[in-house]
Amino acid sequence: MTRLDRSTLHGFVPAVVTPFAADGSIVDADFKTLVERLIACGATGICVAGDNGESWNLSIDERAHLTRLAVEAAAGRVPIITGVSAPSAQQTIAYAKAADAAGAAAVLAMPQTYVIKATREELVARFSRLSDATDIPVILYNSPRRTQIELSLADIDAIMGCVPVIGIKESHRDFFHLTHLIEQFAERMAIMVGPSHYILPGIALGAAGFIATGPELLGAKAGEITAIARQAPSAESAHLHFQLTALYELLMGTGTWPSSFKAALNLLGWPAGIPRDPVLPIAGPALQAIEKRLGELGLR
Repeated sequence: MTRLDRSTLHGFVPAVVTPFAADGSIVDADFKTLVERLIACGATGICVAGDNGESWNLSIDERAHLTRLAVEAAAGRVPIITGVSAPSAQQTIAYAKAADAAGAAAVLAMPQTYVIKATREELVARFSRLSDATDIPVILYNSPRRTQIELSLADIDAIMGCVPVIGIKESHRDFFHLTHLIEQFAERMAIMVGPSHYILPGIALGAAGFIATGPELLGAKAGEITAIARQAPSAESAHLHFQLTALYELLMGTGTWPSSFKAALNLLGWPAGIPRDPVLPIAGPALQAIEKRLGELGLR
């Protein structure tokens, strides 16, 4: 198994959804189809058991199972990254070890979820414990909106002083933060943009790529985004930026996550399944609004 490192973490790394049947079971064949289609769209890696994959609703065995399925489907063409975020370091370590055994090339880890607050010492201790327990490469995941814990630039620097971090998925919605992160850390780790409306400007400034929601709805164009962004400013990069921003607003502003994303994928013929309880599928006017907007964007 080839491990990811700072130089090989780049480009279009989609966070794949987990297709569930009506009884809540994972539809293995559909999941492997999703992985295949993402690779066909130009993915340079696949992230499983992330927020899009409803990680909060997956057992350790299911995370490992999804990792194995993705590894089998990818067949060495792209690396697999597995989400291992959990409230405690002990849980995160268990998830990371299971992902490693299943063939993941790296893990994606948030600060402690549900804790709401953490000191710098607690953050460093958490990621140090993960690094000490397994040698699988670690990608930080900064999403203050989900964890209520913000990894500041000083926090990231402190963690990197103790942990061999290879990259970060940066989902902070503050563009000042992203700008300074790229300015100070782009030579030290792979910076992967999270919010879709920051992908084009982030890559133009020096980010390595993106682990985001929505680009796959553009089909094969998703695999070209990094190269187009590197040539910004251009008419094509501006058009892509406007499309990705509109998609992000649509998906984040409709329903309970990730029901809107799954609905959009299903409308475009991707076998995304339905969300797992307690999240309900998008229906009625909300589904019609998604369908209408996809049409307006020229995607349907």
